[in-house]
Amino acid sequence: MNDSRQWVAMGYIKGAFGIKGWVKVAANTEYPDSLLDYAEWRLVKDGQINNVAVESGKLVGGELQVKFEGVDDRDIAHALRGYTIEIPREEFAPVEEDEYYWADLVGMEVFNRDGVSLGKVENLMETGAHDVLMVNGSHGKKLIPFVSHYIDRVDFETQSITVDWGLDY
Repeated sequence: MNDSRQWVAMGYIKGAFGIKGWVKVAANTEYPDSLLDYAEWRLVKDGQINNVAVESGKLVGGELQVKFEGVDDRDIAHALRGYTIEIPREEFAPVEEDEYYWADLVGMEVFNRDGVSLGKVENLMETGAHDVLMVNGSHGKKLIPFVSHYIDRVDFETQSITVDWGLDY
């Protein structure tokens, strides 16, 4: 079956929990339990793809614990350790104006106000105060705070971000 949907990595399976097939999940989301909003997950590891349905889930002390349909014992759950969790991009909830999913920003080209390419967004990181674009290009690696003071425009049509950022910063 050819799946043309765009899948986005949202975390990974840390290991088994208990004896009834539950797994511990490391979520790459602001709120770990927001992953429970998606009924279908795709698990990927070493070229293997498993589509699973979430039967149940809960947040316990900041850790997400999940039970998949058909995974009923610790051995099967343990075999899922290390799998990346992917969610179809089209199922993401709409964002408010001036809000973005990190997955949508990665890969965009970043230009300064002079039209010089600073490179592409490789990733983002959370610093507590704000998110930071991790940009890599011919002028080296740059860390640009993702705040309105520095971000002039995010253009999905051209897949570019315009920033108030000098080459020597």
